[in-house]
Amino acid sequence: MKVFLDHASTTVVRKVARDALVQALEEVGNPQSVHGHGQRTRAQLEDARDELAKAVDCNRSEVIFNSGGTEANNQAIKGIFWARNQQSKRQIIISSAIEHHALIDPIQWLCRHEGAQLELVKLLPSGEVDFDHLQELVTTYGDQIALISLMWVNNEVGIITDIERVCKIAGDIPVHSDAVQAFAHLPISFAKSGLAAMSVSGHKIGAPIGVGALIVSRALKLESLLHGGGQERGLRSGTMSYPLASSFAAAASEAVQDLEPRQRELQLLRDRFESELSAAIPDVIVTAANANRIAHSSNVILPGTKSDSMLFLLDEQGLSVSAGSACQAGVLGASHVLLGMGYSEKDATACLRVSFGHTSKAEDVDFAIAAIKNAHAKAIKAQAVAART
Repeated sequence: MKVFLDHASTTVVRKVARDALVQALEEVGNPQSVHGHGQRTRAQLEDARDELAKAVDCNRSEVIFNSGGTEANNQAIKGIFWARNQQSKRQIIISSAIEHHALIDPIQWLCRHEGAQLELVKLLPSGEVDFDHLQELVTTYGDQIALISLMWVNNEVGIITDIERVCKIAGDIPVHSDAVQAFAHLPISFAKSGLAAMSVSGHKIGAPIGVGALIVSRALKLESLLHGGGQERGLRSGTMSYPLASSFAAAASEAVQDLEPRQRELQLLRDRFESELSAAIPDVIVTAANANRIAHSSNVILPGTKSDSMLFLLDEQGLSVSAGSACQAGVLGASHVLLGMGYSEKDATACLRVSFGHTSKAEDVDFAIAAIKNAHAKAIKAQAVAART
């Protein structure tokens, strides 16, 4: 038996997304071409833009299709910084220590190459943003701030950030949010959020890998990351895949429609998983347990184990989970998210992330509990043997 409980890394393609992809692939034509074939594929691309805009609650002109969350984060962070820095030498970027590397890395690149200065907002013991400190940073640095960039939902521990509150504190400072783990898992309105830009990705909600979007306020000026044809409002060059865009939009529409009942069901699975795991392994630590967090994802620390060993033992039994971000696969070490939350390096190398998706069932929880108990017993025994030698 094989059980996949790593839906925060990617999830099963929805039937509506698969159907939309296949239907769009029946058409041929470059959406930029003026002939009939090109205009038909252009119509498909623009229909997808309309559909995604409705799901995100934004104006259609604010949807910039791209390859996914990483590109969207790079476009937003670098583009806003370049535009703001050129205008009046605003060099400070505010973020936190527990962001995804697709957000952290472009900021650090700007610090190394473009003179940016990173200011980290403090976190509460729960891992949530310390809004008093955020207000202090905004008051202290004011016009020197180029942008604020914070994830809406943390990809490893599932902590939800109150983005509307962030935007209110920011005032006129543009705020970008990586909403990859939030979109279609939380009720989201770009129009009401106050955000200047927001990153979303298709494969987290049931579309194929390779498509996403940056949602950009019409009032925001930012520099382009990719130059060439300027196909996406001049901000993103390259022939856009109308089949992938159509698939993404179809998945987004369905995921937004079934959001509330799906998340209620997944929270029941998540809560039962945590309860039964705590009963089976009393010293397990549920990280972010006291924070406002997403319903379908659980991050746990199993003291006395190592994440990489646990993943190997679980994979042998047919259970697929992760130790954090799949984007860091092959580079297992202490979780920078847990370190940023104040956990020790020992604990930060003993974590597992179990995340449920729209195809998850109650028997998946039973399988996961049995597999983790078995792997945990083997890992503890191996550690004891190693300690004696």
